[in-house]
Amino acid sequence: MTSQEIAEAVRDGMFANDRASKALGMDVLAIGPGSATLAMTVTESMLNGFDICHGGMVTALADSTFAFACNSYNELTVASGFAIDIVAPSRLGDRLKAVAKETSLAGRTGVYDITITNQADELIAVFRGRSYRIKGKPVVALHGPSEPQG
Repeated sequence: MTSQEIAEAVRDGMFANDRASKALGMDVLAIGPGSATLAMTVTESMLNGFDICHGGMVTALADSTFAFACNSYNELTVASGFAIDIVAPSRLGDRLKAVAKETSLAGRTGVYDITITNQADELIAVFRGRSYRIKGKPVVALHGPSEPQG
């Protein structure tokens, strides 16, 4: 399998059981080795008392995008920490897009930068996640082209 095919298999396997991302209406738009793009539309239930999207919802989108990017090599990887800066509000109906890029991967640790923008391509937040790989644990079982899946 190519690295792209592995990333796509991981995406499919992870998303199938990702209740949090599904509950928030997230869509995986793109996946690749060390990268991912997810999107989410701000709904009524995501608004805080000021009628803007709750920061935790923006963070959840960034964190899910981070998870897909850092697990794309099919090595079980978890967050060891993250920081987020919300630089502009998002509002009801906004379509938020989070794009993750691998900044560093050395041994079992990685750093991933995620930008979150709205439908007008205005910057909403920046997120930096730190990852830790669990040795010897794949995310999904991979099958070669001649092997049956299932």
